Amino acid sequence: MNLELKNPHSAIAVLETRPLDVVEVRIQTGPPDGAWRDVCRLAEQVGVSVQIGTVELKTGRRQRRHAPPTEGRVGSAIAVVRPRGETPLERLLDSSSHADAKSSANRGLWLALDCLQDPHNVGAIFRTAAFFGVKGIIVTRDRSAPLNATVYDVASGGMEYVPFSQPANLSRALEVAKAAGLWILGTSEHAEKDVGAVPLDRNWLLVVGNEEQGLRQLTQKQCDELCRLTPAGEIKSLNVSVATALMMSRLIR
Repeated sequence: MNLELKNPHSAIAVLETRPLDVVEVRIQTGPPDGAWRDVCRLAEQVGVSVQIGTVELKTGRRQRRHAPPTEGRVGSAIAVVRPRGETPLERLLDSSSHADAKSSANRGLWLALDCLQDPHNVGAIFRTAAFFGVKGIIVTRDRSAPLNATVYDVASGGMEYVPFSQPANLSRALEVAKAAGLWILGTSEHAEKDVGAVPLDRNWLLVVGNEEQGLRQLTQKQCDELCRLTPAGEIKSLNVSVATALMMSRLIR
């Protein structure tokens, strides 16, 4: 199913990385302004159909009939794109394919999301992961937020720059990660070790849990180590996307 992106930065990222997966751009009330001008310019360059109001701009790649106006839409512009395909798990976790993985001074970092259900959290994590250069993200297929347009928009392009895999079984995926030479680092507010004490001389797969329940017990049992963020104030917990961002910043130096 195609996605309707309302964030122009998400649309620009798709146009720059996989333009053939952009179906069309629709500007409901033209002319476009701000970043949507850049979207239209890039779309025209690669031959993607651009519709502004009731006028369709001519492009070299393909022509499309006028789309009917969409009533009740919050945004005034959208880019219709195909979802990005996932990366096979073994290739996603292949640490030998990354040059920095051979240097103890700068090991790689991977993430696994254990049943996160809020697409805003998932999108925010993908955006931060792209910022920090995370090598890949495992997203559980069941009991998790779908990788929908909300995720892509909140990620603001991050979905295009961090490869991901959606295995049916996270437990099996963690076994594959260990076989690939990664160490599994779970997160729990009850852990004894602060993330600042985690050694940086290895490839870590950081596993974060559900917004309410945290990591499942089976997932915790498969972790080589558990860590936490130690609060310095009266608030003892953080939103999962914020906590994950802080841990990424500690683990990538």
